[in-house]
Amino acid sequence: MNPNAQQLRSRILDLVGEYYEAEFAGRTFVPGETPILVSGRVFDAAELRTLVDASLDFWLTTGRFAQKFEREFAAFFGVRDAVLVNSGSSANLLALACLSSPKLGDRRLRKGDEVITAAAGFPTTVNPIVQNGLVPVFVDIELPTYNVDVSALEAALGPRTRAIILAHTLGNPFDLDAVTAFARRHGLWLIEDCCDAVGSLYRGRRVGAFGDLATVSFYPAHHITMGEGGCVLTDRPLLTTIVESFRDWGRDCWCEPGNQNTCGKRFDWQLGGLPHGYDHKYIYSHIGYNLKATDLQAAVGVAQLAKLPGFIEARRRNFQALYDGLKALDELFVLPQATPGAEPSWFGFPIAVREGAPFSRADVVRFLEEKKIATRSLFGGNLVRQPAYAEVPYRAIGDLANSDFAMERVFWIGVYPGITGPMLDYMIEALHALIAQRRLPSHVSASQR
Repeated sequence: MNPNAQQLRSRILDLVGEYYEAEFAGRTFVPGETPILVSGRVFDAAELRTLVDASLDFWLTTGRFAQKFEREFAAFFGVRDAVLVNSGSSANLLALACLSSPKLGDRRLRKGDEVITAAAGFPTTVNPIVQNGLVPVFVDIELPTYNVDVSALEAALGPRTRAIILAHTLGNPFDLDAVTAFARRHGLWLIEDCCDAVGSLYRGRRVGAFGDLATVSFYPAHHITMGEGGCVLTDRPLLTTIVESFRDWGRDCWCEPGNQNTCGKRFDWQLGGLPHGYDHKYIYSHIGYNLKATDLQAAVGVAQLAKLPGFIEARRRNFQALYDGLKALDELFVLPQATPGAEPSWFGFPIAVREGAPFSRADVVRFLEEKKIATRSLFGGNLVRQPAYAEVPYRAIGDLANSDFAMERVFWIGVYPGITGPMLDYMIEALHALIAQRRLPSHVSASQR
């Protein structure tokens, strides 16, 4: 870069820092007026600077920031490769599509094969099963971890079962001992959906490093953000190559954008029915997509990644504050429970309204929302009840009663790092105030309200 351009870049980035202070810094919380979101972006001048820095390169596809992010994010998880994509939903799509590759031989998934998943959760964990012509097998969840009921896995197994895809619900790891043992015993692929669970630990090891593939989302609601963005993680070089192929139009070539002849034999391949020497950059081994992220997104992710340890600590601290503040109400609310052996990096704080409580979930949600405290349902609830799946072939194991319970009685509130101590106090006070208004039995003391 010429010296004048470098000097101008430095001045621009200094001004960006001043802009952040003028536009975003110093906002105060006013109880009952300032909305308390369930999730959201937490950033400072560093993200704005890296974003503008990337824009000044005018390299509009993946580039230096993407490469840096992939390298550092893989190291964080303790896996070999991270493949950056344009969303967490795309990450799930690519992870499932990857397993259909002819390059996997007899282990490839074929149309009509079955994939075990949880009935309660976010739809884009399940949608790639359907989108790849596979059959979902829905298993119920446990309460109050809201993760897959591992006792039902053997019943879910059929002659065409080939894979498992499960999310770590709201950052709470599922029983990885049981699930990985089941997958090994039956030769099944395992995909961990970690979109809500970045930084969660199971027996001291990060989730995302247990399965054959794992997926992450960088939507603004998640642990770190790129605005839009996602990632596929794996320790297996072959799976990395296949995921990249499906991401990059289905091409067989693995050159980075702007590069060529990485293999050293660009005009010396003979694949399929193509003539010998056909340009490897235009040989396609899969029916793929274009799901790449941009370097602008990756630049934000690089700055966010430096904050990730602090974000995880804040989520755990906020979760514990809510738990401690609400545990006196456990005769009316089912409070969340971590899976044994797990140390979650919580995405949210789920609460279930017990049967027999003097109010419904709708009552609680309406009360909180009126006080500017945002709530969410447990994503799609029991997904087999959703209209999108009305004509989708599937198998369900049992009556999915706990998934129905979650659909009818569970909501969650936020723990993300943007929630401050005064916000937590206000949230706790609001739920105690609701109880007081309902004139509860005397065993709930005034001090607990």
